[in-house]
Amino acid sequence: MTIVAQALRAAAARIDRFDAEVLLAVALGVDRGALLLAPERRFSPELFDSHVARREAGEPVAYITGHREFWSLDLLVTPAVLIPRPDSETLIEAALATGISPVSILDLGTGSGALLLAALSEWPAATGLGIDASAAALAVAGRNAERLGLAGRAAFRPGNWGQGLTGRFDLILCNPPYVETGAELAADVRDHEPASALFAGPEGLDDYRRLMPQLPALLAPGGIAVIEIGWTQAAAVLTLAAAAGLVGVVRRDLAGRDRCVVLRHANALLQGA
Repeated sequence: MTIVAQALRAAAARIDRFDAEVLLAVALGVDRGALLLAPERRFSPELFDSHVARREAGEPVAYITGHREFWSLDLLVTPAVLIPRPDSETLIEAALATGISPVSILDLGTGSGALLLAALSEWPAATGLGIDASAAALAVAGRNAERLGLAGRAAFRPGNWGQGLTGRFDLILCNPPYVETGAELAADVRDHEPASALFAGPEGLDDYRRLMPQLPALLAPGGIAVIEIGWTQAAAVLTLAAAAGLVGVVRRDLAGRDRCVVLRHANALLQGA
């Protein structure tokens, strides 16, 4: 047996202190606040020691705990999906800021289902479809929809972006791969998160080139597409969008960096939509 305070001191010499607190709270099945209020609590350290060793080896905390919060939703995550980032919440904020009231929502490259499920939590009259090329990712998204009570409003289907889809959607969300192939990434991202969800050719634009021509046929009249971008890619992505008959504006994240583009049919502006 060991006590909480001693275990955290020892772990903090190996990994980040906050990470240690999160991992110990998970190992003990309590929240972090309760953990810190009980520094003399005794426990068997085997599971915590295993968590610390995995984190010391570079594995992301979210994969060790199996959970990540996004838009106040507790999501299951596995190495089959990209870990949802707070920066991606900018896409939901951007959609809300337009005043749209979508009935149908499409999430291309849904991964854990984070964007689609966050959107459904904001628009309770809407239903949504999540598309992903990975069967393992779709399984995670489906489990998240069930856990959050949204399975009746969210469907998930294998696919290659919007290829072969029929119907039109009021809101399209997408966080495609946009990292340049040669970019330097933190080791825990590079070595553990799925490369197919990160890298998109030498300029990071390959998937935008596939995606943009598909969007006009999928957007309902008056609909919008909110697409995440790398912070240096706004001009290039808007150029690709314009070639497909779309116009857009850029939204920044809390750090002040370009984070997403909000796109509409170019003729929608002429029609006052």
